[in-house]
Amino acid sequence: MPNWNQVLEEINGYPNVNPLDAIRRKYLKLLHEKTGRNIIAYYSGFLQKPKDANTIINDDDKNGLMAAIHQLDRTKGLDLLLHTPGGESAATESIVDYLRRMFDINIRAIIPQIAMSAGTMIACSCNKIIMGKQSNIGPIDPQFGGIPAHGVIAEFEEAIKKIKEDPSKIPLYQVIVGKYHPTFIGECQNAIDLSSDMVKKWLTTGMFKNKATAEALAQTIVNYLNNHEDTKTHARHIHIDEAKSIGLEILDMEEDQEMQDNILTIHHAYMHAFANSTATKIIENHNGNAVVFHSPQIFTR
Repeated sequence: MPNWNQVLEEINGYPNVNPLDAIRRKYLKLLHEKTGRNIIAYYSGFLQKPKDANTIINDDDKNGLMAAIHQLDRTKGLDLLLHTPGGESAATESIVDYLRRMFDINIRAIIPQIAMSAGTMIACSCNKIIMGKQSNIGPIDPQFGGIPAHGVIAEFEEAIKKIKEDPSKIPLYQVIVGKYHPTFIGECQNAIDLSSDMVKKWLTTGMFKNKATAEALAQTIVNYLNNHEDTKTHARHIHIDEAKSIGLEILDMEEDQEMQDNILTIHHAYMHAFANSTATKIIENHNGNAVVFHSPQIFTR
């Protein structure tokens, strides 16, 4: 299978059609032929367009998934190629519910490079996760406008503790406590609880469905992924060995070299597509049915 530069050469030499589309779909089709399963790529251009708000998971993505699933033979299951920075929790919950209604739990998440935050949550809802040495998932601790919910609560609790120990520090810590509305603290805790509850439910009813220890396995994983003290930062990259160590059922991409080459060629094709177009997100299947989201066009004189 072609590497990054070879994919670019193939794009540049492709005749008569949009080469960015043709190359992606060629290799998605080859992956389908290899696995015998439905293939849907759920790809964000967040690396190429980091300031574009449309690169995150949102409710509009379901329209893309509906188009990609239309007329597929759902008895063949689904391999979902995930590349995303994450996004809205409510949208993620709705997307997982929809995918499970379509394919039950016969879904494998394939992570060619990065599936962070809500992307990790989607991966945890699948029956298996396929990762390579270059693949990463991330913490599922919720954020509010880039502010970690765990951090807000920890800062608030630390301020209260210090004030109790030394009331003379009230003026100092009043500045910290005062910047948070009381309801915001509650919303942070609710967001943390919701994230944990969703992932625990998906793990127990999916990846660990037939295991007697499903609840305990799921709780261990949730405790790790939604624990700001251990993961330190929401942007933390969790590699394949660490993902295995916390109990997730991970398949090694390297175990099937042909499949790995195919997956990485697909990934390169998407990276070129985002770098050389206005596309911010692409959702498409192995038959070429696609919804492509674009940045707003800006015209100047």
